[in-house]
Amino acid sequence: MAFQVKPVAAVIALSWVISMQQHSSCVNGEPKVPCFFIFGDSLADNGNNNLLDSLAKVNYTPYGIDFAGGSTGRFTNGRTTIDILSQLLGFDNYIPPFALLNSSDILKGLNYASGAAGIREESGRQLGARISMDGQLKNHEITISRIADILGEKKAKNNVHRFLYPGVKQWLAKKHLSECLYSVGMGSNDYINNYFLPQYYDTSKKFTTEQYAEALIKQYSEQVKKLYNYGARKVVLVGVGLIGCTPAAISARKNGSACVDIMNLAAQQFNQRLVSLVDQLNKNLTDAKFIYINSFELGSGNPAAAAFKVSNVGCCVLNEVGQCKFDQTPCKNRNEYMFWDGFHPTEAANRITAIRSYTNVVNPADTYPMDISHLAQLKINHRLSTYY
Repeated sequence: MAFQVKPVAAVIALSWVISMQQHSSCVNGEPKVPCFFIFGDSLADNGNNNLLDSLAKVNYTPYGIDFAGGSTGRFTNGRTTIDILSQLLGFDNYIPPFALLNSSDILKGLNYASGAAGIREESGRQLGARISMDGQLKNHEITISRIADILGEKKAKNNVHRFLYPGVKQWLAKKHLSECLYSVGMGSNDYINNYFLPQYYDTSKKFTTEQYAEALIKQYSEQVKKLYNYGARKVVLVGVGLIGCTPAAISARKNGSACVDIMNLAAQQFNQRLVSLVDQLNKNLTDAKFIYINSFELGSGNPAAAAFKVSNVGCCVLNEVGQCKFDQTPCKNRNEYMFWDGFHPTEAANRITAIRSYTNVVNPADTYPMDISHLAQLKINHRLSTYY
């Protein structure tokens, strides 16, 4: 969440971020994509874990202290990166969580992200219930069925038979979904809440970090291809960040100041393979486009260059699992902190991450092979057979 730019450039970039957000929220018009679906972990969760029997839920103060809706289940003080991206994309409202499936805006997208979730089913289990990537894909199946019914009903009103075969409804749903944007951010918990917790998991005994990255990417590849088979054609794959530089990782060391190198190395090994996966998917699935968000690069550099004064501790008092203690007063100068709690960035950091993911003018290495703004505008020739 810190950046390799000079302080003056950082200030200019931040000013531009704010003006862009204000502009996007004021423009009356259609969003840049008709729908936005999110798969991920606590960095994107906006309430899906609230009703689960889990320690990985934050629907209590001081979470949401700077968010208009209060403590909604977002793992930060204000908006998540996904919230800000949805504004930059031109959506009038934030994308709702799947837990609110009755939302009338289901055609505009849903957020399936779940705190402590991972690529592997067991990741995060020591914290209780969570919805893994496979579980989120199953929830998306439910959504697709509902979208098919909604679009089928609309089409049937103009059909003399007033009935549409299931295949027609599925075609309508797939056509709609092919125009949507998808953000998929998984992998962090497969390290933080799996590989690097040998007291709970045996993965570090079974795999070297290289072997583990290979195993994760192999499984992840199948999951992403399944999403493609469900109709996704514009997909953002978010890399793993500097997991060894979170306050929780730093505090576990004796000196409390240096990052944990082995954790960052593992993240890099995963990301290198994720970039290769993006290349492979783009080569083999020519009617779709996949891009990579370089979270590791976004977190590299001097925090002061992005106006952060504190980067090694969180803004709130932490509990035993690295989240904010219930109803404790957090720091007042939240814009000067990179981290909100032991793992999650503040809105100030999320704001910069969102803009640099959306448009890579600050550093072209932030995204590959293009940024989100260009992916959203991209015209893709979909291989969807007609239904008539």
